[in-house]
Amino acid sequence: MTELRYLAPNTLDEAVGAFAAAGSAARILAGGTDLLVQMRSGALKPGVIVDIKKIPEMTAIEQGADGGFRVGAAASGMALAEHRSFGKVWPGVLEAINLIGSKQVQGRASAGGNLCNGSPAGDSVPALVAAGAIVTVQGPNGRREIKVEDVPTAPGRTSLKPGEIMVSFTLPPRAAGSSDAYLRMIPRTEMDIAVVGVGVNLTLKDGVVTAARVGLGAVAPTVLLVQDAARALIGSKLDDAALAKAAAACSAACRPIDDKRGTIAYRTKVAGVLLRRTAAIAAQRAAQNK
Repeated sequence: MTELRYLAPNTLDEAVGAFAAAGSAARILAGGTDLLVQMRSGALKPGVIVDIKKIPEMTAIEQGADGGFRVGAAASGMALAEHRSFGKVWPGVLEAINLIGSKQVQGRASAGGNLCNGSPAGDSVPALVAAGAIVTVQGPNGRREIKVEDVPTAPGRTSLKPGEIMVSFTLPPRAAGSSDAYLRMIPRTEMDIAVVGVGVNLTLKDGVVTAARVGLGAVAPTVLLVQDAARALIGSKLDDAALAKAAAACSAACRPIDDKRGTIAYRTKVAGVLLRRTAAIAAQRAAQNK
């Protein structure tokens, strides 16, 4: 049996070098809330684990002068919850990230790990898609940026190239009258995987939606950016007709599967219902954000 090697580099360059050198045998340890479960079940048997928690850039939470945020890929959900202003600026993103596991898990779990796990039902991902977040990755050939919606390519797979590590995600500055929200449907009251998850990010001016983005999770092989739903909301006062059109767009975008948590018909209907509810919460918050 090959001995498992554990590495805890102090710099990103060291981490990238070690990760790239080990090739397909290596796995990144951010929070470990997915990786350790997969290892215990025997689904994964890595030869090298590269722990990135000791790299300051990977756990930093920084708000720029313009109000935008840069969040390290390994920053924990608890750290974001305790940040003085992150939850005020991006309440929907925070509530999505804080649905990753229990309170105990929140001390380790990260949005970066949630995204790179590649699950279509990852709670943080629809909210990050709705937020228009940009991911920075670094590999042997340097750094590049990717839209969050372009990171997952299939269940359990991402567009990261061999040797690349997710470094951070960037959230843009907020205009006045902007806010977001995230809701999911789960079979139990807590600690379950989303049957459907919806993130809505919008801007209001004089009660009219001037900008919107909608992220939809757990209804297709990857989390979706539903542009038709956003277009239905823009220019409206979130009247019943606009919400009905946006809800229909979400249902139309669904390409779900039947499983023990929900049928195709159920997921398709719930996607529209959640769009209405999430948009209402986001709009209420936006109206308060003068």
